[in-house]
Amino acid sequence: MWNKRVSRMLVFAVCIPLQGYAEESKKIEDNSFLMEEAYNQEAGVVQHIQSYQYTQKTKDWVYTFTQEWPLRDQTHQLSYSIPVVHMADPLNSSGVGDIALNYRYQAIAKDEIALSPRLAVILPTGDYRKSHGTDAVGIQTNIPLSVTLSDTVVTHWNIGATYTSGSKEPGGAKANTTGFNYGASLIYLTSENFNLMLEAVGITSEAVQPDGSKRQENTAFINPGVRFASNYSSGLQIVPGISMPIGIGPSAGKRNIFLYLSFEHPFM
Repeated sequence: MWNKRVSRMLVFAVCIPLQGYAEESKKIEDNSFLMEEAYNQEAGVVQHIQSYQYTQKTKDWVYTFTQEWPLRDQTHQLSYSIPVVHMADPLNSSGVGDIALNYRYQAIAKDEIALSPRLAVILPTGDYRKSHGTDAVGIQTNIPLSVTLSDTVVTHWNIGATYTSGSKEPGGAKANTTGFNYGASLIYLTSENFNLMLEAVGITSEAVQPDGSKRQENTAFINPGVRFASNYSSGLQIVPGISMPIGIGPSAGKRNIFLYLSFEHPFM
């Protein structure tokens, strides 16, 4: 049941300042939770992202570390994501999931609108026997669009798809699977350093069955949350955040906890 449980979780800290704040505040960008914002990393700046999502009903959790690097300038960005998965039932097992290698192109970067299509290769690094992965290479694409509506309101839109050839269920049966993701969010800037967030996301995926057949699974969540930033004279920006994904429609009754922590700083 990896496609059903892990894909649902994957689509889904308070800091003590160590030095003085920068004289000018740096606006929070590219720090959404279940959504992907359309802002590539600036030249000479790297971002380290950690997220943790806990599913209250099943007691499963996923921790993900992502690192984003600009390739010369903001037009091209490379990144990778390493998930660590815990499945409470039936094996009570933890381990590395399937690692994603990403390339993103900043197609549009204007004051009011940004667009940056992403292409990813998903590597079979997770143990499919423990529901940590698919034991197959996957291809994923996502198109994030970010639109600034006013000085205090920004909205983000996502649509994407994932294809995996020969995805395996824990017993070894395999089939080609396809999934689709979509979402929208609204960010309210109470200030440049404190944001209120509301995301709505959905996934349609296929779960491989023991007889090799496939079953379609649908999930949908709304995700209210907050994020804030600490800016430092060195150029370091630390962004912690917290949200509570709430299941709606086919996911009604499900409740999750989502924690976020990002470090962004110059490397040149």
